[in-house]
Amino acid sequence: MVYLPVTLVLFLAILLLLPLIFLGIAIDIVEVAVAKLGFSSTAAFWLFFAVIVGSTINIPLYRRKTEITVVSDFADFWLQQFWGIPLHRIQQEIVVALNVGGGLIPVLLALYQLTRADLVEIALVTVIVTIVSYFSAQVVPGIGIQMSPLVGPLTAALSAVLIAGNEAPAVAFSGGILGVLIGADLLHCAKLNEWQQAF
Repeated sequence: MVYLPVTLVLFLAILLLLPLIFLGIAIDIVEVAVAKLGFSSTAAFWLFFAVIVGSTINIPLYRRKTEITVVSDFADFWLQQFWGIPLHRIQQEIVVALNVGGGLIPVLLALYQLTRADLVEIALVTVIVTIVSYFSAQVVPGIGIQMSPLVGPLTAALSAVLIAGNEAPAVAFSGGILGVLIGADLLHCAKLNEWQQAF
């Protein structure tokens, strides 16, 4: 008979429980963070659950279709120029969507914070985050608007600590969410159209 060492069994048990451990830590962190925004631990749990479920739901806001010409190789180009044979044309679509968990719920929470913190402080942080997000984000063809996920939160946190003092959590959250939405997303929507028209 072969007896497995107890340490190996414990190691495997911990390995299997790691996802649950990380989930518990994440829920605790969310509860602490949301408590600073004026919500109870029960509300924090349900908000966390809503964000997780909502992250799988996208609400289409804007669609635009266009046709672009594709030159696969020099032979196709030569045939088009000298023989008038049409090149390949494919239809392309840009879809701008609002993610429920990553967009709608945070924006609603940010708007709620407007009733709890100083509007001037939130406006200042929003402007700062908007400017930083605008210059940090870029339109990537075929993917959309991309920006480092740390830029918005770090900018909002540093700005709120300097501007708001004790009200920093609410100001940072609200200003960070609204600033990224305006600077990275809304102000770059025009660039999506320009990129599409360039083709």
